[in-house]
Amino acid sequence: MSYILQILPQILEGLGVTLGTFAVTLVISIPIGGLIALCRVSKIRILRWISGFYTWVLRGTPLLLQMFLIFFGLPAVGVRLFGRTRLPYVFFAFIINYAAYFAEIFRSGIQSVEKGQIEAAKLLGFKSAQINLKIVMPQVIKRTLPSIGNEIITLIKDTSLVYALGITEIFKIAKSISTRDVTLTPYIVVGVIYLILTAVITKLLNRAEKKVYYEE
Repeated sequence: MSYILQILPQILEGLGVTLGTFAVTLVISIPIGGLIALCRVSKIRILRWISGFYTWVLRGTPLLLQMFLIFFGLPAVGVRLFGRTRLPYVFFAFIINYAAYFAEIFRSGIQSVEKGQIEAAKLLGFKSAQINLKIVMPQVIKRTLPSIGNEIITLIKDTSLVYALGITEIFKIAKSISTRDVTLTPYIVVGVIYLILTAVITKLLNRAEKKVYYEE
């Protein structure tokens, strides 16, 4: 126990990167995913094709591969989006990856909304933007909340991948301590931290679901 208390402050130093990656990805990827989902069901063929290709590529290749291609591949062809700072590249890779997953979740939700509601709204004089914002998307969020919750939980665990680019977060610190002290205890501590984070997120999601279904 004394050893755990000794290494815990070191591990927690990387928690900011873990939570930061999680928060930035979640806040930005969900609205982007919503926009892509609208393109997926658009009547404009080119928008459907581009958004479909985007989701196919981003969901069909590993996030880790995307991180390496963005950080190492783009500069190799003369494209350096964020200078030499590594964390923005991580944010970018996570955002475009998770936006694709959220887009497919929202697309299925949009297609589950009865067409009669949309037709009725058009008869009442609502514009397409108003129909999407006031009628379609509120129902989509309610119907897809469990699936969104699963992706959010997966996201908090996927943040451990940032160590692959040499960024100091809790998993990378645990790996360094484990190598130094020749013990698996740091990994167990990190595992407990992830369990705590997922437990808190699950609790919040459960409350959100109950509130949504109560309001229905």
